[in-house]
Amino acid sequence: MPFIASNGLTEEGTSKTVTAGMTIHYHDLGTGEPVLFLHSYGPGTTAWITFHKAVGELSRHYRCILMDLPNFSKTGPIIYREGVHGLQARTAVALLDTLDIEKAHWVGNSQGGQSAMVAAINYPERVTKFVMGGSHIGTGGDRYLLANRPSEGSRATQQAIADPSRDNIRRYLRVHIDDESLVTDELVDYIHRAHTWSPDFLAARAQSVSLPHDYTPDLAGIKAPVLLIHGRYDRMVPFEVSIAILNHIADSRLVLLNNCGHWPPFEKPAEWTAQVLAFLKGY
Repeated sequence: MPFIASNGLTEEGTSKTVTAGMTIHYHDLGTGEPVLFLHSYGPGTTAWITFHKAVGELSRHYRCILMDLPNFSKTGPIIYREGVHGLQARTAVALLDTLDIEKAHWVGNSQGGQSAMVAAINYPERVTKFVMGGSHIGTGGDRYLLANRPSEGSRATQQAIADPSRDNIRRYLRVHIDDESLVTDELVDYIHRAHTWSPDFLAARAQSVSLPHDYTPDLAGIKAPVLLIHGRYDRMVPFEVSIAILNHIADSRLVLLNNCGHWPPFEKPAEWTAQVLAFLKGY
């Protein structure tokens, strides 16, 4: 069976749901200080597929809570008209409230990283440290200095959302993941199934509108320490965006992973996990 964590735990075996404004689906592994994980963007993406290669080791040190974001996997469905990262951060806080967790480390990739950043802006008392990477500053994208817009990754993603055929999903994954050998038939089938399993979720996504918002003016006010981890060959969010974030947040540090695309926790799990552990433990 594919996509099992290194400690033998499975997606199904760790699956939980709560109701907090909507149905929130998450995974709960390990004990200790809580760490909330928010997953990547793209059709069929889930918390489990983003972080399952890393969570086996991380759950030896922390209580790892992997939340599926609204209208992904089984969280929702919800029709919204607002900035999606504000919605995601608010939903994550609702989950923490339901679990009686006052404060946590937040670990995100792609959209999940930006939503962790938004939580550090909007709910600073709930964020101890946070990790982000492959993440925009503004909801709706950024004013790039060098890279093309829309990015290659964004174009491939939108094509897969418009027509979620297995061929389009395979193409989208090959753009997001630098090592094409990782884009297996099993991964394509998983992503296809996770995106298309529910007509209600498909309809909610189609009717939802994410309103743009530029968070650049808020970055300097972030007090929580942040670790930025970015793939050198990210074709969705260019590396220059993480440099911009580094320039704005005083307590920040940046790691660039070579031979890596938009999904570092999936593509380079050992390096990514080592960096996250060292940061959270204060080494």
